[in-house]
Amino acid sequence: MTNTIRAEVITIGDEILFGQITDTNTAWLGTELTNIGIRVVRKSSVGDQANVILDVLHEAHQRADVIILTGGLGPTKDDITKKTLCTYFGVGMVRNEEALALVTSFFVKRGREMTDLNRGQADLPANAVYMQNDWGTAPGMWFEHEGRVYVSLPGVPFEMKHLMTNRILPKLRGHFNRPVIKHKMIRTVGIGESFLAERIEAWEDALPDPIKLAYLPSFGGVKLRLTTTGNDEAILDQQLAEQVEKVLPLIEKNVFGFDNDELETVVGRLLSEKGLTLSIAESCTGGYVSSQITKIPGSSAYFWGSVVSYSNIVKVNQLGVTPETLDQFGAVSEETVRQMAEGVRKALGTNVGIATSGIAGPDGGTPDKPVGTIWIACSTDERTVARLLKLGQYRDQNIQLTSTYVLNMLREELLTL
Repeated sequence: MTNTIRAEVITIGDEILFGQITDTNTAWLGTELTNIGIRVVRKSSVGDQANVILDVLHEAHQRADVIILTGGLGPTKDDITKKTLCTYFGVGMVRNEEALALVTSFFVKRGREMTDLNRGQADLPANAVYMQNDWGTAPGMWFEHEGRVYVSLPGVPFEMKHLMTNRILPKLRGHFNRPVIKHKMIRTVGIGESFLAERIEAWEDALPDPIKLAYLPSFGGVKLRLTTTGNDEAILDQQLAEQVEKVLPLIEKNVFGFDNDELETVVGRLLSEKGLTLSIAESCTGGYVSSQITKIPGSSAYFWGSVVSYSNIVKVNQLGVTPETLDQFGAVSEETVRQMAEGVRKALGTNVGIATSGIAGPDGGTPDKPVGTIWIACSTDERTVARLLKLGQYRDQNIQLTSTYVLNMLREELLTL
């Protein structure tokens, strides 16, 4: 068995700790490193303080074979990564002529004057292997020290990704004898983590080594991630497929897809395969369901439009909900949401219509219909079905969960057509 190669990712910058920017680099790096058989064992974020950076570097040296840093490589005084690396490795700074030529060219092409601070971008720790950044002036650097590989990258995501993809990942592939790490994701909806765990307990207990299972809860469902490591990718794929085949009969009703599938992707695929069109009537979700559908490129082939009917007047005039229904049952009712789904399907001339109506909160609830009371419906030429959701007190969560559940209702109905 090939030894596991361990990595640690360190992001540098006060702006990350202050919450002024969102760190997307570590998630991307984790995926890319896993894809080449390097297991990330820790991710850390530290501020622009030399002593803190030195501490985390010393710690990372004890547990990782690859230490990747992003950020702190700009030309200003608060960008201290290079100086701190000099201290860590016990070396001085030297000017790299290749880096200087690239920085000079960068400014000449843009017709901008280059300052001494900009020239300082070409000053690197003496033991650094320069890794050219084609999309900016901050250099990439590769170090080998006491059996470890250290990589320093710019924090700007598009620069970091380009450097990593074109320079660092190929170099890491050649440097280490890496195992293969394979994941298989089973995407479920409409079942809680504890219920799911009870249902598959016997299967989970019987999983062979080295296959490991992780539960990844999300809005309205749980992702089951199977992970295994070895040397033969084909054998690993076969082993994972065998386990998926064993567990599916236990949870098939709740499984909507695999790996990178999202509900809106699966729904779009089913609509396309069946040659059907969709329209949406939204009240409490305020257009959120429609935005999920239109995230998918090519959705115009099957999604014709929506009506956001926050007002009862719109429900009546645009969707054909009868005033009698609203008077007798109210806007948040099975009767109303059925008429909304049927009405939008007829008004927009589609094969399928779905609808949402409820009390998202935080206000508007009553003893009979508290916050979180939501009705969803799906209407086709064959039938109209409706379902009551009893959700929580939080508006954003209620909107997202309603979207998940109505899209899953749509998926289930499409499978019957």
